[in-house]
Amino acid sequence: MDIVIRPVEPGEHGELGEITAQAYLRDGLLDFGESDAYLGELRDVAKRAAAAEVLVAVENGALLGGVTFVPGGGPMADIAGPGEAEIRMLAVARAARGRGAGEALVRACLGRARSVEGCVRVVLSTQRTMRSAHRLYERLGFTRSPERDWNPLPELDDITLLTYELTL
Repeated sequence: MDIVIRPVEPGEHGELGEITAQAYLRDGLLDFGESDAYLGELRDVAKRAAAAEVLVAVENGALLGGVTFVPGGGPMADIAGPGEAEIRMLAVARAARGRGAGEALVRACLGRARSVEGCVRVVLSTQRTMRSAHRLYERLGFTRSPERDWNPLPELDDITLLTYELTL
């Protein structure tokens, strides 16, 4: 298996956006399905790439998935504070799952975080139902940080995102 992790290229924005959107839709992670406003954010890779670093996993020329790495806060950060980097929107195409692409993407983010001056921690948010992602994060050394759990839509009580962190 030769999975390569590299920055997304502009010509891949549409494909990665669709991989990300479909991963969230097919896994039932969007409370409002096709009409969920977050779907537009998931598809807008160009916006993410302009404000953060978007990485992709590629194998034999095929795009397997991607992740957004937010070093030191910035407009794409949800929960990162000073001295923290954040991982967002990790997604792997359904057909490519189980081959290590997700782990390779997270490991690449950790490597980037270690190279950011003053970065001491990597944080992320996840949904309760993303159990396979939780296992991946825990296997890589992340621990739950329940004191940071948060709700992106306060008007809906049942959307609490769980948080994880890894001290570098």
